[in-house]
Amino acid sequence: MAVPKSKVSKQRKNKRRTHYKLSAPNLVECKKCHALKLSHVVCKDCGSYDGKEVVKVDE
Repeated sequence: MAVPKSKVSKQRKNKRRTHYKLSAPNLVECKKCHALKLSHVVCKDCGSYDGKEVVKVDE
């Protein structure tokens, strides 16, 4: 059975985990309403995807 020889300090543990962080979402401009939206996702403001209306949005 694997047993650690000594305690791993907080500093050593945190150095190992430096790449565990959130990245900013990639926002693109909607072709219809020019609002910022996530890429490959239906626009929340106008309900369009790839320049075509997909979802009706109540205004």
